[in-house]
Amino acid sequence: MPIDQIKDIIDYGVIGLLGFLSFITIMFAIERLLFYRSIKIERYSHKLSLELELTKRLPTIATIGSNAPYIGLLGTVLAIILIFYIIGAQQDTINPAEIMKNLALALKATAAGLLVAIPATVLYNMLITKVDRLLAQWEIAKDEGKLIK
Repeated sequence: MPIDQIKDIIDYGVIGLLGFLSFITIMFAIERLLFYRSIKIERYSHKLSLELELTKRLPTIATIGSNAPYIGLLGTVLAIILIFYIIGAQQDTINPAEIMKNLALALKATAAGLLVAIPATVLYNMLITKVDRLLAQWEIAKDEGKLIK
């Protein structure tokens, strides 16, 4: 298999996976926001059942946010290994411009991982804050006797 094909597999595989994870994060966050907007907390007689409903899909968003940088780093490490292989395969002269270009492309994977992780972490924190607020509102409604039995 030619080196360019291997480079494309590493590059597009990692970037593609990160793009997919970004899509999942956005879809789950939108679904959760719509759910939070429409939920009637008064209909829940038990706090744990409300909490279970409110926290669905949040662990997935948190997992993506915490692991996306590692996926990006994996892409960078694989690309750098490939660069060292290319350097080792060149027996006559080493072209510094080609090496720098490949190193820049390798770092693209780390940047992509961070571009997925940062919004995922922000979305998770925003959603968990909303969950805490809804649970507090449920406690207030319970204390005021406004829960539907």
